[in-house]
Amino acid sequence: MARIVANKYIGVLLCMILFLGVSSAEEHEGMFSITPHVGGFHFDDNLDLDDGYVVGVGAGYNFTENLSFEFVLDVVDMDTESGGEDMSGYMFRFDGLYHFRPEERVVPYVAVGIGGMTFDPNIGDMETRLISNYGAGVKYYFMDNIGLRGDVRHLFIEDQSHINILYTMGVDILFGKEKAAPPPPPPPPDSDGDGVIDSEDKCPNTPRGVKVDRYGCPLDTDGDGVYDYLDKCPNTPRGVKVDSSGCPLDTDGDGVYDYLDKCPNTPRGVAVNSSGCPPDTDGDGVYDYLDKCPNTPRGVKVDSSGCPLDTDGDGVLDYLDKCPDTPRDLKVDDTGCPILMKEQVSIRLDIQFDTNKADIKPEYNDRLKEVADFMAKYPGTKAEIDGHTDSTGSATYNQKLSQRRAESVRDYLIQNFNISQNRLTAKGYGEEKPVASNDTIEGRSQNRRIEAVFSAEEEYYEKR
Repeated sequence: MARIVANKYIGVLLCMILFLGVSSAEEHEGMFSITPHVGGFHFDDNLDLDDGYVVGVGAGYNFTENLSFEFVLDVVDMDTESGGEDMSGYMFRFDGLYHFRPEERVVPYVAVGIGGMTFDPNIGDMETRLISNYGAGVKYYFMDNIGLRGDVRHLFIEDQSHINILYTMGVDILFGKEKAAPPPPPPPPDSDGDGVIDSEDKCPNTPRGVKVDRYGCPLDTDGDGVYDYLDKCPNTPRGVKVDSSGCPLDTDGDGVYDYLDKCPNTPRGVAVNSSGCPPDTDGDGVYDYLDKCPNTPRGVKVDSSGCPLDTDGDGVLDYLDKCPDTPRDLKVDDTGCPILMKEQVSIRLDIQFDTNKADIKPEYNDRLKEVADFMAKYPGTKAEIDGHTDSTGSATYNQKLSQRRAESVRDYLIQNFNISQNRLTAKGYGEEKPVASNDTIEGRSQNRRIEAVFSAEEEYYEKR
């Protein structure tokens, strides 16, 4: 019987696929679903039943994009183990599903539910047994609204069995409420409302209502430099100087018309020559009435106020500056040159040794590299490496041991960092110069050492 029903479901399924067309593939709020499916049912071993075939259909509704409810009806076709008699079971379920990654084409989920199952009278009466289930599955949407669905459930049948497995494969068909389309992007801003978007507007603050060109700038029909909406004389001949209203004038009132005046903006009352320009007595290119340094020697470059340049900003004028390219952060002397400073710099090396040992421990390698870097930075540096011991042993032996310790450090620097031999000397002082008491273990440990101070003179220019 279940096989016959399965064939009918397959036919209905194909018709629904052709009818529904294409929709959104996402699991989202408000969507309905229909899921025809087929599969198998494995019964608990304490039941006199072979594994059966399942055919059914589910109907669901998405409360949110993750959470949905589903009602399922299934028919189970099975045989008894003892007699091989064919029989059927009828099952309904109310399930809750939680979807992971609902916006993807592959959507895994978990499920839990409750329902009932009725067997035909061949194995008992028609009483409906309570069932509960939990499980998981996955949906794969190969079309926008149609996907394959696989599902596995563990079922518990009231007063019957506990280990029952339901596995199905079906087709998930979505329909109903479409996900709201995203709002269209806002139009590009046009802050001054001139019809040219801000990103292309070269004159972004044009008053509203003023006609503009394709760059967003007001029109200037006569090309006099005054926009048409401000031009009181819109037909001025090209090339004629105009005032702020766009009309030809003798702006500076010096008696020379603007289109003839080579210095049309001379302040009133300033004397001018025949070309309308004020005098420039020192010939530096700055008119006398603007010149704050009127007696600049001829040929000296000046700024807009008529004063000699100070290009590097050190307070010494270029024509007097013997070091014209001094960096701005350096102090200079009266000739404009940086002030050279000298300072003593040094680095100290202290290394301790084990008893009766002259071997350098690896823990001092980094410090020795720092010393080597210091000597490389200051090539004139020379130093004496002083070796010392504690009071253990004879004075003669300790003298030799301290010398070996000093020479061990000297040789390490020479061999590992290519320090020239004539820059380093080694001298052993034995137990003569303790830095701590030899009566304690800690004190003797401090006395088994070498000491050296590496000094150099660093030159630098004084900062401002």
